[in-house]
Amino acid sequence: MTDLPSGSKPVENSLPAGLKPLELAHHLQSQIQRGHAYARSRKHRFRWKSVAVRLTTLVLSAVSTIILGLQNLDPWTGTAFSLVAVVTVVSALEPFFAWRSLWVLMEDASYRFHRLEDDLSYYVASTPVDQVDPERVRAMFVEYQEIWDSLSSRWLKFRDAG
Repeated sequence: MTDLPSGSKPVENSLPAGLKPLELAHHLQSQIQRGHAYARSRKHRFRWKSVAVRLTTLVLSAVSTIILGLQNLDPWTGTAFSLVAVVTVVSALEPFFAWRSLWVLMEDASYRFHRLEDDLSYYVASTPVDQVDPERVRAMFVEYQEIWDSLSSRWLKFRDAG
């Protein structure tokens, strides 16, 4: 099993035995599609969290600045300073959770899964059924595992940095 981010599904470490080369290719293709679906769902989640934090920071900063401009009212000045403190806290959330970095990581994984799926689909479509090379399919499976390995190790790096 590859080390996967929390909440993800385990990935098979080997291809099933006894399948014909074309069946093997279709099996790998379904695994690639599952990997891509995982990366896509996580990418959307991280993107929206990152955007929400950035927009919250922007709005709070703007409101704080406007309130500080109203210097004649002491309650407003206190509120403004409170909002500046909240902006500081909200700004600290993004690096802690690394949502933007994880969003970009999932973009990269999606690209790599798409590319592998396209390569496999083209190979299967352009090769006669009786000439599908199981070693070439296995090489693509190795690449599939490398995508997961890279995703997992980079995921851990971003989470440890937070």
